[in-house]
Amino acid sequence: MSLSRTKAIWRSSLTLGQVLVSDDRGQAAMVITIFLGIFLLGFLAMGLDVGYLFHEKRMAQAAADAAAVAAAEESSAGNTANEQTVANAMARMNGFDPSASSNPATVTLKTPNTGNYSGTSTYIEADVSKPIPTFFLSAFEHNATSMNISARAVAGGGLSSPTCICLEAPTGQGLSMSNNAGINANQCGVTVDSSSSNAVGVVGSATLNALSLGTVSNTWDNNSNVNNNGLITSSTKVVQGITTQCKPVLTVPTLPNGLPCYSNPIQGWTAANNYTGVYNLPLPGESSMSNTVCYTSLDTSNSSSVTFSPGYTYYIQGNFNTGGGAPVSGNGVQFYVGGTVNIANGVTATLSAPTVNSVPQTLFYAMGNAVTIQGGSSSTFSGLVYAPNAAVTLNNGTGTTLNMDFVSQTLSTSGGATLNSYATSALGTLNLSVAKLVE
Repeated sequence: MSLSRTKAIWRSSLTLGQVLVSDDRGQAAMVITIFLGIFLLGFLAMGLDVGYLFHEKRMAQAAADAAAVAAAEESSAGNTANEQTVANAMARMNGFDPSASSNPATVTLKTPNTGNYSGTSTYIEADVSKPIPTFFLSAFEHNATSMNISARAVAGGGLSSPTCICLEAPTGQGLSMSNNAGINANQCGVTVDSSSSNAVGVVGSATLNALSLGTVSNTWDNNSNVNNNGLITSSTKVVQGITTQCKPVLTVPTLPNGLPCYSNPIQGWTAANNYTGVYNLPLPGESSMSNTVCYTSLDTSNSSSVTFSPGYTYYIQGNFNTGGGAPVSGNGVQFYVGGTVNIANGVTATLSAPTVNSVPQTLFYAMGNAVTIQGGSSSTFSGLVYAPNAAVTLNNGTGTTLNMDFVSQTLSTSGGATLNSYATSALGTLNLSVAKLVE
């Protein structure tokens, strides 16, 4: 082969090699470009998903916070049956709906078992969770189609006071205490609906010691309303300017159909009671239904004593009066009185309402405009007086025991006896402070 031909072949080979080398470099650049594109796209996709999940985490925390506070407020107000309902509602408002058809949230309430308030039943922990779908992560991880987001919050510290004395008069002096009278209600409070500047008066060495005293009025003050050795103890939480009035509505007994009503059965020393003046009601021959007996009125003045049979409801269409010093007694009894109630001075009365779990229930359903309870030196009363239209007057000596709650227009108490109240259910509550988020 000639030298010139050999050179030509060498030149052709060199040119082809250069082309091949150039082609390899282009392919590598393309591979690197595609790889970098996929890599950057993966980071972008991950960034989008992670950002979305962080946003949902913040939403979950907001839902847990709101749910915990709402449930704690219901708890402090005594509405424990409503805790889960309000917690679910607050979570739903923040995008975590327990009733959603897809990806429903879970809202769990419990007593905290971790943190500073662990085991404290007055605080409520809310745990909120929900599966959150992802957009791109499933392309890199087959099982990453969704991720569970959860958050925890603890709230509490709200304080409420169950009401045991509810005074509904919208104006004037709702509560009047004088002459060494006392009210002792360590576990409950007094609510006064009056908006007047004299809504409360505690004078003449009277003492109010209660869990709370709430008034619609925000203009009365201790200097002018509590004086002359009158005292509202420092342990009584006073809240003025409350916006929710105390107006409980209780179910009042009704007269059974067909039950006759008798005129006043107390006729004095007659042959019907062997001339002794001792009466046990209902009298023999008086009809009753469902342990209810009815009288058009009842006045015990012409007796030597009157005993009311246990377990009976005495339905009195008119007034109920005691007098003449004749003692009256009855254990586990109730009175419906369409008119006024007057337990006169000097009458020793021992009257107690039925109990439920050792808690006295209603003693008097008094529908008239006045209830006066004076009684003798050793009287005992136990039970709620539901007298929504009445002015109630208590004027008893130190020997009288008053274990009573009241719903009335006004309450005036004097005479040295201490009223001990105990929070009958269904009279409402007064929120003294609101629950707050603590964890």
